[in-house]
Amino acid sequence: MRIESIPTGNLKLDGGAMFGVVPKSIWTSLNPSDENNMCNWAMRCLLVEDGDRLILFDNGLGDKQSDKFFSYYYLNGDDSLKGSLNGLGVGFEDITDVVLTHLHFDHCGGSVNRVGDKLETAFPNAVYWSHKDHWETAINPNAREKASFLKENMLPIQENGQLKFIGEDLRISDNIDVFIANGHTEAMMIPKINYKGKTIVFAADLIPSAAHIPVNYVMAYDVQPLISMQESEVFLKECVDNDYTLFFEHDLINECGKVKKTDRGFRLDRTHDLKEFLNI
Repeated sequence: MRIESIPTGNLKLDGGAMFGVVPKSIWTSLNPSDENNMCNWAMRCLLVEDGDRLILFDNGLGDKQSDKFFSYYYLNGDDSLKGSLNGLGVGFEDITDVVLTHLHFDHCGGSVNRVGDKLETAFPNAVYWSHKDHWETAINPNAREKASFLKENMLPIQENGQLKFIGEDLRISDNIDVFIANGHTEAMMIPKINYKGKTIVFAADLIPSAAHIPVNYVMAYDVQPLISMQESEVFLKECVDNDYTLFFEHDLINECGKVKKTDRGFRLDRTHDLKEFLNI
């Protein structure tokens, strides 16, 4: 098995939205904001070669939206989905599976390209994995999430016959399964990857960064924040009990981290890069 980090660029989001009820006087030391209260965040995806399958977990924001749309998010950094994949000798046509943890635009925007006046799936030979309940939520969104679910990121996948819903066993492969979290959005898939007897978890927006490990550090984007807290509590206990490594999708600095239990609850133990997990 081969596992690679795929940085796709950075975006800025409001610090208050990212940390919810946590006061700025606390979170500013974790991720400092600019003069507009915007904090910088990564869109870091993951590539796993498992047997004859090349599996991409999420794919960033993409580049097909308008300049006005992108201006809201202050895109920055030199990385891109295409550049990161090509740098590893991988083309879009080589990807066999795209696992979409959820369909918020910063996680699935790279799924579809705009070519002239047409929309085309970016990975022509891939199966795109989603959860049926989440797909229905995204296609018929609630008022809270409507702006995060863009039809142009989703419908071409289904129209092209590339959409597949994960089964009741919640397995992607023999080495990869997912668990379902409902606090951030309905039926978000959190992949767990078994690598040489160790587990790395693609934490998506359940634990978007190392700064979000304390269970009360819940994003204002979460549709059910109390459920998010409950899910994080259960999950972080599992991380400690089983020595899981977390892979952070949105942490600008830290790729991976470990969790510890303290008398104040769950806290970050230490951060490290993906190579350390792989023992490279």
